Amino acid sequence: MAETLGFAVIGCGVIGLKHAEEISRIADAKLVAVTDSVLERAKSSGETFGVEWYQDFRQMLKRPDIQIVNICTPSGMHADFAVEVAKAGKHVIVEKPIDIAIEKADAMIEACKEAGVKLCVISQHRFDPATARVKASIEEGKLGQLFLAEAAVNWYRSQGYYDSGDWRGTWAFDGGGALMNQSIHTIDVLQYLMGPIESVHAYMGTKNHERIEVEDVAVAIARFRNGGMGTIAGTTAAYPGLSTRLEIFGTNGSAVIESDQLTHLYQIETPVKGVHHRIKATNLAQESECNKNDTASTPAISAHRFQFQDMIDAVRSNREPLVNGIEGRKSLEIILAIYKSAQTGETVYLPLN
Repeated sequence: MAETLGFAVIGCGVIGLKHAEEISRIADAKLVAVTDSVLERAKSSGETFGVEWYQDFRQMLKRPDIQIVNICTPSGMHADFAVEVAKAGKHVIVEKPIDIAIEKADAMIEACKEAGVKLCVISQHRFDPATARVKASIEEGKLGQLFLAEAAVNWYRSQGYYDSGDWRGTWAFDGGGALMNQSIHTIDVLQYLMGPIESVHAYMGTKNHERIEVEDVAVAIARFRNGGMGTIAGTTAAYPGLSTRLEIFGTNGSAVIESDQLTHLYQIETPVKGVHHRIKATNLAQESECNKNDTASTPAISAHRFQFQDMIDAVRSNREPLVNGIEGRKSLEIILAIYKSAQTGETVYLPLN
């Protein structure tokens, strides 16, 4: 039987508790400790999960029974913690985004490389069955040449959400708004399926919230290196909060993922000749197994858990996690390019200088 790996969580806010909960559900993982700079939050979280708790994360890092540390702090502090965790010889899982600055993301990647530890950046929707099915169809050439993608995250966050923490909605700690905090997962899956983005032209604004520095709505037009085009739209002002939708179009087929479910998948089995305005097509999504594992009797496994299990296997097999630092950096760079375009009014090309 494989040795159980010890985990610890830094940051006991909402997402930190989600990490702790999912770790506790993995058979070959053990949640050992939690830490938070707020004493009451650290204590409460430790008692909830029946583990040791710390206010000083450096004291926690001295424990030899911890192999992997999950960083769930405000985004602008991710690299600061990750570098110290790596120097302590622990493997790192960091919540999205990898950080809010390219320079800090690169410092994190380098620190983990120098320490010889693994770095995993949370992008759990790459592990969704719907994403996996579309990715396989693309790689098998069943959608043909990809030419268009449309991504939309139409969510809602109340003013109270932003007021609940003095770091929320700030450039210094949140690093951005509707894109950096909410839409980043969809943007990551977009580039994961379509390939690298070559350039963006964007607009953004704050239309429905007060006392925040960052955007609550943004739109961008993207050109991909494969010649395809795309749109990105994200908001936290779409009351009462609607769906996330990603549409991929190729010369031989189309795919739509809505709220993490594969809702449409069409593939041309035999090339159609002549002019046809109406084609009878089969929606393969209705037959897909990836939508059949979420029932009352067999609830779907959290995609976070899939990613944690991938990290465990990466540590044991001494391989790179599927979403390592280099992969996690990609969505950050795209969002920063969108912000730069919106602020300057110019088309911005990637990679950023």
